[in-house]
Amino acid sequence: MSDLFPPFAPDPNEPRRRLFKPVPVRVIIPNIITLIALCLGLTAIRLAFEGRYEPAVVAIVVAALLDGVDGRVARLLKGTSRFGAELDSLADFVNFGVTPALILYSFLLHELKAVGWIAVLVFAIAMVLRLARFNVMLDDPHRPEWKKNFFTGMPAPAGALTSMLPLYLSFLGVSVGPAAAPLALVYLLGLAFLMVSTIPVYSGKTIGLKVPRQWVLPIFVLSVAVFGLLANFPWEMLTAITVLFLGSIPFSVMRYRQLDRAHAAQAAQAPGQASDQASSAVSEPEPPSA
Repeated sequence: MSDLFPPFAPDPNEPRRRLFKPVPVRVIIPNIITLIALCLGLTAIRLAFEGRYEPAVVAIVVAALLDGVDGRVARLLKGTSRFGAELDSLADFVNFGVTPALILYSFLLHELKAVGWIAVLVFAIAMVLRLARFNVMLDDPHRPEWKKNFFTGMPAPAGALTSMLPLYLSFLGVSVGPAAAPLALVYLLGLAFLMVSTIPVYSGKTIGLKVPRQWVLPIFVLSVAVFGLLANFPWEMLTAITVLFLGSIPFSVMRYRQLDRAHAAQAAQAPGQASDQASSAVSEPEPPSA
């Protein structure tokens, strides 16, 4: 039997097999930012049910800022991945679909009982449908370049921040009592419609790729001024930003239609130009051969 099973001594110099493939740090960092934003969103729910609405809103605002950072950090570090994209979508659903709706329900919509809860469900489902459509449109290879300047429907962070307008007003001293609950319900359902609609909303993704030199210093000053105002007058600034954003949607629609008509006219002219060039090539006599 000893001949059948000879003793075996492993080679100490043999490299050890890795059970898992190592992941670069540049891929991990954006996902950590996304998870921090998710923790803020979940913490905001706890703060809201403890009646601490101001820190809950601040947590959502910081989560929205981190949501705008993680993707840019991933592209800057060249650490984009399919896992990161799916994690970002799930975090957006919690932070911007579930959390703001629950905060608003705890703050005001609970006065309407089941009807208020239905509005919460509609808003959350509209958010997840909007995120699913966004992920599908990213894989569309035939999407024109100019359409990247627009979102189809209201983006998720904007939907979350604008939905909390009743809380901003209450923090400013406006009386938001049970009588305002039906208005808040209609407002929340209107935002849900904007998210699932095909209304184009300007994204501004291409802004800042190249900034003229004469605008650099004014942009620095404006950025510092906005940060100072947001830090010292947060609810006034958030209210103003919400109103300005909602007021800019009709201008986004007009600009989108203008670019769409220009693109359609250019596409209609292209086949005609190609046929004219082909016919002129056929009608030209061939040069005599040497």
